[in-house]
Amino acid sequence: MSTTAQSPTEHSAPAAGQALTGGTVTDRLVEANIRYAAEFDDPGMDARPVLKVAVVACMDARLDLHDALGLALGDCHTIRNAGGVVTDDVIRSLTISQRALGTRSVILIHHTNCGLESITEEFRQELEVEVGQRPVWAVEAYKDADQDVRQSMQRVRTSPFLLHTDDVRGFVFDVTSGLLREILPTS
Repeated sequence: MSTTAQSPTEHSAPAAGQALTGGTVTDRLVEANIRYAAEFDDPGMDARPVLKVAVVACMDARLDLHDALGLALGDCHTIRNAGGVVTDDVIRSLTISQRALGTRSVILIHHTNCGLESITEEFRQELEVEVGQRPVWAVEAYKDADQDVRQSMQRVRTSPFLLHTDDVRGFVFDVTSGLLREILPTS
């Protein structure tokens, strides 16, 4: 897992014969995709994860889930959002993952030093003042990652839409060591 981010000018040069035509990060990413597609071979997979697992995790750029969990392309469904919190949309994705695509296990991953620990639900009120409309979604800010993992596990286990709620485990990823710490549910 890389621990340093590079700006577009610090990143490696485009492949021979291909110049960086745009100045934005999106332009750089699109050009990287062109290089990727030139060497891409269809792996012949369908949308069903090989390991029948869905991983719900924070969107934090410091989490390289595939490397951290030893996953390969096609092994899992990955659902990411701010905090890795189980929201209605996560339940929607998990329901589709289980009912239409065969997953049976759910892994929840929060992490240390999460940005959601430093904001509050007042963020919604500030947005309302700024843009004139209150967001319909909750921020889902928290101060205790362990407790929020427990809450997320409970949301998965009690959802009437999910078929498989017996193999739901939660973890906190330490962004300084790379280790997962399992969080046991409350009884």
